[in-house]
Amino acid sequence: MKKYIPNLLTLLNLVSGFIATIFASKGYIEQACFLIMAGMVFDFSDGFAARLLKAYSDIGKDLDSLADVVTFGVAPGAIIYFLLTGSGLQVLPAIILSSALPAASALRLAKFNNDMEQSTSFKGMATPASAFTVVSFVIASGYTDCPIFDTLVSSAWFAGGLSVFLAVMMLINTRMFSLKFSHLKYRGNEERYIFAGVSIVLILVLGLAALPMIMLSYILISLLFVALRRTGTMA
Repeated sequence: MKKYIPNLLTLLNLVSGFIATIFASKGYIEQACFLIMAGMVFDFSDGFAARLLKAYSDIGKDLDSLADVVTFGVAPGAIIYFLLTGSGLQVLPAIILSSALPAASALRLAKFNNDMEQSTSFKGMATPASAFTVVSFVIASGYTDCPIFDTLVSSAWFAGGLSVFLAVMMLINTRMFSLKFSHLKYRGNEERYIFAGVSIVLILVLGLAALPMIMLSYILISLLFVALRRTGTMA
């Protein structure tokens, strides 16, 4: 019976994304964001449960990717669509721009499943990170007093640009570090410890308004370490 637990958690991830998509289509984008974050918890939990219970399977791997496409591709795309149409953009261009997220997510996951080099790092932004970037701006707009986030999420230029930017980031071959620790030593985890430190400082200073800044710092730290490795500054 225990071998079904990871797949059950994966299905809860998928259901979270499905309900988030329904909520986003009705305009309840903040609730949709919380459901996407719930999906992230289930997404982490299914892998943890599979390792703990030694319940690995090819079906589980494929199911995980299918769930991720829904929760981290389709649901954020639905949020972007609502933001675009809410800002006055016509339906057709809104569909085209918002479709970039689910399409790129599906391709990103297909590439990931067939690339054995992406265990401790990713080529391109992982789909949960892309989804959380969308979520971060909505949460910052809804739960902080910073007017800049209200301006951003109500702008068709920003919402459309964010969709295209995240789609590109998911598909590029640039290395992006994983948040998973294989050991606790600093060497080999430099990016993770620096990112953790920056994130803590940003949250303490800015509160929920720090969420978009945290995602920006993740991208910048990844690109910085790519540049350092290319110049031979570090291994």
